[in-house]
Amino acid sequence: MDVIRTDRVLTVVRAPRIPDPAALAQALAGSGIRAVELTFTTPGVLDALREAADSGYGVLGAGTVLTGDQAAAAIDSGARFLVTPGIREGVAEVANRRGIPVVMGALTPSEVMRALDLGAAAVKIFPARVFGPDYFKDLRGPFPEAQLIPSGGVNAGNAADFLAQGAVAVTAGTDVVAPADVAAGHWAEIAARAASFVRSLN
Repeated sequence: MDVIRTDRVLTVVRAPRIPDPAALAQALAGSGIRAVELTFTTPGVLDALREAADSGYGVLGAGTVLTGDQAAAAIDSGARFLVTPGIREGVAEVANRRGIPVVMGALTPSEVMRALDLGAAAVKIFPARVFGPDYFKDLRGPFPEAQLIPSGGVNAGNAADFLAQGAVAVTAGTDVVAPADVAAGHWAEIAARAASFVRSLN
């Protein structure tokens, strides 16, 4: 979480395949995005997670974690944080027991409260495009201490606005790690997009 708060960004990778997870992690970390979320929607994600984590580049996490079993498997494969798309009690239980931070998905104030009650280190507001940056200012009223991270619809054109309205970090998605670029191993292109996204935060 220190890395995510310092960099103010993490990236979520959804791709049909990751041919070289270590090269992907290196390209992103070298461009200023050290927190990398590999999702369970990618075939063979646990092997990719293990390889990327072993490379020593960045901080690797697992996303779209839906069950306690997935959470345990991801942690065993090197995940240092977990991300859920919504409220998942089983994931929170495993994460808390293993001392791994979980970024739990939520949208409404009630869901934010539930995520915090379950011990979420941060709350991912998803899909952020539904209400936009101003929603984060509204949420900061009742939840001034909550670590809020927008996901879904965040890009270089609006990321700074989310941060200005109270988000602790933003999620870089397909604008940085386009599935086709990941699958094709276009690491230089991904690195350039990551660097451009990081510059947009200031």
